[in-house]
Amino acid sequence: MGQQQSGFGGKREDRGGGDADKEKKRKYEAPVPTRIGKRKKKGKGPDAATKLPTVTPHTRCRLKLLKYERIKDYLLMEQELIRNQERLKPQEERQEEERSKVNDLRGTPMAVGNLEEIIDDQHAIVSTNVGSEHYVNILSFVDKEQLEPGCAVLLNHKTHAVIGVLADDTDPMVSVMKLEKAPQETYADVGGLDQQIQEIKESVELPLTHPEYYEEMGIKPPKGVILYGCPGTGKTLLAKAVANQTSATFLRVVGSELIQKYLGDGPKMVRELFRVAEEHAPSIVFIDEIDAVGTKRYDSNSGGEREIQRTMLELLNQLDGFDSRGDVKVLMATNRIDSLDPALIRPGRIDRKIEFPLPDEKTKRRIFQIHTSRMTLANDVDLDEFIAAKDELSGADIKAMCTEAGLLALRERRMRVTMDDFKKSKENVLYRKNEGAPEAFFLTEILIAIAVVLQEIKRELALSVQMEMTGMNTSVLWKLMFLMCLPISCQMNCCVPLSGLD
Repeated sequence: MGQQQSGFGGKREDRGGGDADKEKKRKYEAPVPTRIGKRKKKGKGPDAATKLPTVTPHTRCRLKLLKYERIKDYLLMEQELIRNQERLKPQEERQEEERSKVNDLRGTPMAVGNLEEIIDDQHAIVSTNVGSEHYVNILSFVDKEQLEPGCAVLLNHKTHAVIGVLADDTDPMVSVMKLEKAPQETYADVGGLDQQIQEIKESVELPLTHPEYYEEMGIKPPKGVILYGCPGTGKTLLAKAVANQTSATFLRVVGSELIQKYLGDGPKMVRELFRVAEEHAPSIVFIDEIDAVGTKRYDSNSGGEREIQRTMLELLNQLDGFDSRGDVKVLMATNRIDSLDPALIRPGRIDRKIEFPLPDEKTKRRIFQIHTSRMTLANDVDLDEFIAAKDELSGADIKAMCTEAGLLALRERRMRVTMDDFKKSKENVLYRKNEGAPEAFFLTEILIAIAVVLQEIKRELALSVQMEMTGMNTSVLWKLMFLMCLPISCQMNCCVPLSGLD
């Protein structure tokens, strides 16, 4: 019995088979870590709080795909641009050939003229600077929409055919008249003339700055103002002050500039002047020395005088024509208002006439203060002596006195002006004004009277020639004797040709 094995032996054999099964089992694998229930670790330091998180696309290589698509678009645009340039290159060559043909048709040099009238799409009437008019052709390449009567056109130098239109047909003489920079003179530089300043403010400045005042009153503001008075009383100075005070465009022209050489150029310049003023409205047109073109009309055989009268007629039309002037104010100045044509200065064209008299004592004092404010005067200078004097001194004469006194002081190497300098300067100014001027200037009225007498003598001589020598009128003989004495009394050479009286 002792040799038999117990039942535990069989179990030991079974235990050996279980070890083999254990080896066949899989090894332990750790679970996938999870963040559920765990706090996010915070970065250390202040930079960690402001650090941006890393951004990744939702799909792989999405940003790279967008980049390549954008590059592709740029390449397609470049390819299309190159293709268009190659396609347009023959067209540019054709345009260059057509341009050269047009230039050959135009020819050089090209003349400039004015389009007077359009007959049809292919013919027109043009005028040149010499005054002649031509019936010419309009070439097919000219833009017909830009053609209108009065515009400046380019003409062929041989056939005078219309070959182009000037884009800017403004007369260069008119463009020069526009003041680009306002004058430095102000109302404070005008001595006295308080009433004149008030009137010109009401007539010129106030309608441009506050037109509603006139609408509420139910009246129309004045169209034009004329400044008249003796020379040197401040007419042009006040016009400069108006240009300084207002922000309107200021056009300044002298009356003699409107007198042109060729027929029709004077009226054309007047039209251009007011057209430019309307384009730059509100504006002020200042015509100085208006008596050069605005004199009284009379019958004349001279072509130049008739041209001056036509210029004045165009000025009358612009002042009071069918077209409203709007915000264009006309300012004129003259020292011979009695010689102007009544139609020019009538109400409706010139609504206000402002007179500039010679300065009184109060005005003289103010003018002396203005011109001596920056001068160094000696203690013996007494300006009241010059102010109380009865000499007819204008504002320009007082300014000339102050300037002359300063020059006399500089001649003697002095920086102070004394009373003797002012006395000498006054003598010089009065001498140049009264005695130093040419005799013809002061004998104007005498010569006019002499001219009237000569006209009467000419008329009576024409009648007396038909009479017999023995029956000549006695009054004619007396006038002939007057003509013989005239050169002696006037101290000048006088030659009176007599024909048919032997």
